[in-house]
This record gives sequence, C-alpha cells and structure tokens, in this order.
Amino acid sequence: MAKPAVFLDRDGVLNIEAGYLHRVEDLQLISGAAQAVRQLNERQVFCTLVSNQSGPARGYYAVEHVDALHHRLCQLLKAEADAYLDALYYCPYLSPQAGGTNPDFTRWSTWRKPNTGMLVAAAWDHDLDLSRSFMVGDKATDVDMAHNAGCTGILVQTGFGEDVLSGKYQHHTRPDYIAADLPAAVEWICQQMETQ
Repeated sequence: MAKPAVFLDRDGVLNIEAGYLHRVEDLQLISGAAQAVRQLNERQVFCTLVSNQSGPARGYYAVEHVDALHHRLCQLLKAEADAYLDALYYCPYLSPQAGGTNPDFTRWSTWRKPNTGMLVAAAWDHDLDLSRSFMVGDKATDVDMAHNAGCTGILVQTGFGEDVLSGKYQHHTRPDYIAADLPAAVEWICQQMETQ
C-alpha cells in the first residue's frame, strides 16, 4: 500500500538561506531542523528532499558541487541528531528565459517547481501516496507544487517565508498551514497523520 511522505525544501527549511552556496562549508543547518527530521525518522515517515538548484544552469558551479552540498547536509543531519533523508531529488535545470546559460542544464523541466516532476518521480520510485503527503517549503512555488500534486502545502516562516506572507517575494499563496519553522511544521504534520 502506498505510504504518505514528507517532502522538504532545502534552503530556508533545512539549512540557513544564504543565496548560492559557492563554498560547501557555508551550508549550515537551521536550529532544530535535524531534530525535526529525526522525529520523522523515529515515526518511520518517509522523508525526502525536493529542491530547485539552478546554480549549474546559471553557470555558477558544477552539478558535482550540488552533490557535495547535499553530502554535507546529510553529514550535518547525522552528526546533530542521527537524522537522515530517505531520498534526495533536485532540479538543476532552468529555462533560458529564467536565466539559464549553461547549455547542459538550460531547458524547461517538469522537475522545476512549481511543476510536480520531483514529487511524481519520488512517488513512483518509493510507492508514495501524494494525496496523504506533505510539502514543507519557504516559497510560494513550494506550496504551489504541493497543491499541483495534491499534497498538503506548508509554508515555514524561516528563509523567504516571511517575505512570501507579506507579498515582498514571489506571489501570495494559500498554504494549508503556516509554521514558524521545520520543528513546528513537523509537530503539525504528526498531528495530522494521527487522524489519517
């Protein structure tokens, strides 16, 4: 039977939003994020990263650099709370109109949020029930992707979350729940899962 999952954006949700991370060591976890992931692990809730990472398409760094950042992210989760992600998905692609310049990664992609490609791929790969799943992000595109895929969309107020709510960044969106941060989002998710 297909199982529910929790999908997590990276920057501004798991790690501190710092723009394009050109140095691997600049990736730092948000306080409490590792413990929140651990809480999902303990409940045996499938937990996966889904992230737009356009650095390779913009020519800022190689795709291997994104992989190195994710290796550090996983190391920090393990070191801080013995936490882990069940899977990692990211989109390195960007259309020319949106600023893509590297021909290897400059294209329109169904994986780029708010398109649902990453969620559909994860559901296919791991037998996930998107209708019972949750997406946690700090941008309107995260919530839009959740709704486009039939998931519950949660907006955290870390990262760009406050600016989204005030209308300064991206566009107004209607999240299903607004949480202060990932620990608060996970608390709410766990309550919802008890009633599913």
